[in-house]
Amino acid sequence: MTADALPEPGAARSAPDRLLAVLAAFDHDHPALTLTDISRRAGLTLTTAHRLVGALTEWGALERDADGIYHVGLRLWEVAALAPRGLALRQIALPYLEDLYEATHENVQLAVRDGDEVVYIEWLSGRSAVGVHIRVGARWPLHATGVGLALLAHSDPASQETYCQGELAAFTPYTVTDGARLRRVLAEVRRTGVAVSSRQVTEDALSVAAPVRGPGGAVVAAVSVVVPRAGAQVPVLTPAVRVAARGISRALGWQPDEASTPRAGRGSGGGSSSGGSPGSLIPGRSALPAPRSTPLPAPPS
Repeated sequence: MTADALPEPGAARSAPDRLLAVLAAFDHDHPALTLTDISRRAGLTLTTAHRLVGALTEWGALERDADGIYHVGLRLWEVAALAPRGLALRQIALPYLEDLYEATHENVQLAVRDGDEVVYIEWLSGRSAVGVHIRVGARWPLHATGVGLALLAHSDPASQETYCQGELAAFTPYTVTDGARLRRVLAEVRRTGVAVSSRQVTEDALSVAAPVRGPGGAVVAAVSVVVPRAGAQVPVLTPAVRVAARGISRALGWQPDEASTPRAGRGSGGGSSSGGSPGSLIPGRSALPAPRSTPLPAPPS
């Protein structure tokens, strides 16, 4: 429940609902709020907001600065850091993300799915990399990003169908907003093993993403690299992204066998333009098996 969608002050709400409403009043666009702001955004009376904010501040979930402005407190961050799909996953993935950054010097991202959105839990950016509307904790609809497409394509068929039948927000003239077309894009992602998202959020960017698997083989996250669309070399980026995703997967406990490892003709492809092993693009991860080369999908346009 977002702060903008909270019930009116007179609506019947439980104590936990009211407490969560206070926390939900804070977001990336509203990181600092007065008590009046919290009361308004949470849909609470000023008296109720004052009581709940006081309890949260005493516990450490909120902090009050010298000007009387409230911020999210460190105690809440400490609890959030225990989330297995948050800081713990980020710590495991970070060495592979750093390798991918060193190989590309472009924006590198790690994300997980939360409902119909993708949530970014890590982002490495180069000084000269293309500008992106991403930060840690940011949310975007699944269909509009490379990591989102990788996650959606490997979700259960019923979930995919429900999403494709829903309203698909447009961010540029090139964003996929047609359900039938999105189904074809997702099928191509499964066939090739990577998601290529071009001009979906901004018209100057292209991303290449690959799924990250957990111990049982289920897709639990996605990793991507975002580059300027002009001059983007998808066949060069693809093996580097795939090797990083596979490295994170193995670090999480995924152990692919011969039957589950993608093969040529099943979308594992993408060799570097130099013809060398994709593992050589990621220093220190050369022991990972090199995917065989198959044609890559054309970026969505």
